[in-house]
Amino acid sequence: MRKSSRLKGSGYLVSSVSVVLLGVPALKSAQDEPLMLAFMLAGMLLSIVGMALRWRSHRVAATRE
Repeated sequence: MRKSSRLKGSGYLVSSVSVVLLGVPALKSAQDEPLMLAFMLAGMLLSIVGMALRWRSHRVAATRE
């Protein structure tokens, strides 16, 4: 695996962890409103899934080079 590929993967991992870390404090205020809690959790999940898909597309492109 090339160094740039590892670096991009690490960046996506750091971004995913930051989504969780930023979401944890928001959980306390969102717990009182079920709809807000659902939106917040869905947003966190979609953000992490989006980063995983970008990383995967990068890996697919890297194997074709």
